Amino acid sequence: MALDLTGLHHLTAITANARENLRFYTKVLGLRLVKRTVNQDDTTAYHLFYGDGKASPGSDITFFDWPTAPERRGTHSVVRTAFRVEGESALAWWKEHLEANGVATSAIAERAGHMSLDFEDPEGQRLRLVNDTRAGGARPWAKSPVPAERQIKGLGPITMSVPDLRRTEPVLTTVMNMRKVRTHAPTDGQGEIHVFAMGPGGASAELHVALEPNLSPARPGAGGVHHIAFRTPDKDQFDKWVERAARAGIPSSGEVERYYFTSLYFREPNGILFEIATDGPGFDVDEPMETLGEGLALPPFLEPKRAAIEAGLKPID
Repeated sequence: MALDLTGLHHLTAITANARENLRFYTKVLGLRLVKRTVNQDDTTAYHLFYGDGKASPGSDITFFDWPTAPERRGTHSVVRTAFRVEGESALAWWKEHLEANGVATSAIAERAGHMSLDFEDPEGQRLRLVNDTRAGGARPWAKSPVPAERQIKGLGPITMSVPDLRRTEPVLTTVMNMRKVRTHAPTDGQGEIHVFAMGPGGASAELHVALEPNLSPARPGAGGVHHIAFRTPDKDQFDKWVERAARAGIPSSGEVERYYFTSLYFREPNGILFEIATDGPGFDVDEPMETLGEGLALPPFLEPKRAAIEAGLKPID
C-alpha cells in the first residue's frame, strides 16, 4: 500500500500580540481555543491552538507568541492560509461579517481552483476562505459567535512561494508522494500556482506553490508563518515517513514527541519548514473535551516547571 499523507494537519504562525490574536481568532473567526500551552522549545512563549469544536486534526491554526517585528514579505515562505466553509452563500455571509468587524476583504472570486474570499488578521497574516462542499459540514463549537452552519470546517489549501520549483517539486512528488494536479496562470499579483494534492485530494489536502523568482526572500516576523504540518494517521505510518526521509538523504529532526502528536521536521529545498504529524492522541489526552483551552496545559515533561512557566507568561484573557 502506498505511503500517503492524508491532508493538512496544522499551520503554525507568529504573533506579537497574543491578547489581540486570541480575540480575533475566537471572537471574529469563531474558532475554538483548543489548547493553551507553551512552545516546548521556548517556554517563555505561548503556543495557542485554534480549531473546530472537536479539536479535529486538520482544523488547527496555531501561534507562537514572540515579541518580534512584523514579517517582511517575500518568497521562500508561506504566503496565504485558507480555511474551508460550506457553500458560496457562506462566503457572502463571511464577507459581510468580516467587514462588520472592520476587516477589509477582497471580492469573492475563483482563485487557484476554488471560489474564495481573501483577508488579513490584525497583524497582516494573509488568510482566505474557500468554498468546500466535498467533505461534509463543520464540527461546530457551541460557544462560537459564528452560527453553526457558517463555522469554519478546517484548513484549506496553504500557499507557499518559491523562486525555483525545480528542486522543491521532486521532494513533494517523489519523497512526500503528492500528486501535481493542475497549474494556474499568474493572477492577483501572484506568480503561477502549481497545485499538489495528498491522499484523497480536495481543498483539505492541497498544497499550492506560487512560482515567484523576482521576489526577495521573506524575513520572519509577526504576521508570518513558521511551518506547515501534514497529516499521517498513526505511529506506524509516521515511522515509515521517518525512514523515508532518511533514505532520501533529507536532514531532519528525527522523531519529536509533542505529547498531543508525534512530529518529524525538515526543510524543503527552498528553506520552508515542513512537519509530518500524527493525528493522535489529540488535545483531549490531558483535558476534558468540554473544557479544552480554558487553562494552561503542559506536557508531562514540563509539568514540574509549571510555577516558573506560569510566572513568566502574561495574562491574555
